[in-house]
Amino acid sequence: MASRVSLRAKGKNSKGSKGAEDRSVIDSVKEWTTWGMKKTKVIAHYGFIPLIIIIGMNSEPKPTLSQLLSPV
Repeated sequence: MASRVSLRAKGKNSKGSKGAEDRSVIDSVKEWTTWGMKKTKVIAHYGFIPLIIIIGMNSEPKPTLSQLLSPV
């Protein structure tokens, strides 16, 4: 007697395509979150020093750029 092989999926995803849709939405959200965090890291990395210079230039008393960048 030969045994038959069942091609039905067992487990949580056997209820239909709703699980696949939920999984694709979750994967999409994870992908966009990762993309957003990478872009935020780059912006924070390259924008921190210019932000400090701009804040320093707008403070009282108004320093010159050379005074802001000198270590003394």
